[in-house]
Amino acid sequence: MTFPDITTKLKSQMPELRGRMLANEPLAPLTWFRVGGPAQVLFTPADENDLAYFLRHLPEEIPIYCIGVGSNLIVRDRGLPGVVIRLSARGFGEIATDGETLRAGAAALDKRVAEAAVAAGLGGLEFYFGIPGTIGGALRMNAGANGSETKDVLVQARAVSRRGDKMTFDNAGMKFEYRNSAIYPSVIFTGATFRGRKATPEAIRARMDEVQSHRETVQPIREKTGGSTFKNPPGQSAWKLIDAAGMRGHRVGGAQVSEMHCNFLINTGEATAREIETLGDFVRAQVKKQSGVDLQWEIKRIGLE
Repeated sequence: MTFPDITTKLKSQMPELRGRMLANEPLAPLTWFRVGGPAQVLFTPADENDLAYFLRHLPEEIPIYCIGVGSNLIVRDRGLPGVVIRLSARGFGEIATDGETLRAGAAALDKRVAEAAVAAGLGGLEFYFGIPGTIGGALRMNAGANGSETKDVLVQARAVSRRGDKMTFDNAGMKFEYRNSAIYPSVIFTGATFRGRKATPEAIRARMDEVQSHRETVQPIREKTGGSTFKNPPGQSAWKLIDAAGMRGHRVGGAQVSEMHCNFLINTGEATAREIETLGDFVRAQVKKQSGVDLQWEIKRIGLE
């Protein structure tokens, strides 16, 4: 699908804009599934001030959506109207440590944050080593792994509102839940401060090696996938429910339930976004039929079907 090009008009309304704005930019290459249509506008801000300037001058009727590295995302086949904002590592990828605190930009990879923490002798953040996303996504979804979550280590999050106002949220203000926060979707996180605890780099590295070894053993990390597809219901494992429903290896077109880990969907090569989402909904229906449990999507699905 091709959207009307509104970039020229937007640029004329924002003469001091420093970031890059592209029309009808393909999003599939920016997601781990490698599927989906274009963004009507893809905007990459230069830094936090540039982002705030852009949002202050963006007409309110134009929808926005922010993406990271696309590891937990299905972009539907017809793409997204409005503006997709993608924070770059150049403007939002900084990482710095000071005593028992670590500051990171929203575009910093979770894995890099874990690496910076171990270099500084900071424990408690090693769980990020096993999460294939960015800090922005971790804040939005209360990302976690191996028994730890973002809520356990966050001190403060920085953000910009839809109106271009800079904001801060403390841990309580984030109102974290399992794989979610209560912050409005239109608020764009720009960075965060975390608190760790002093530990020996050797002990932290050993824990990180355990995390990586576990991922390589049980997860299809070298496939085109979006990570864990469904949230674990309270007291249960989504993959066990999916396996019990006979869905291991089930396919819809080029989309397949992973043989290695049932809570991962994979693009075997030529899948469409519709095939992946259809497969996910079929899995949910079969689990509901077999166990009575309503699985909830963990992967975000955006765009026009």
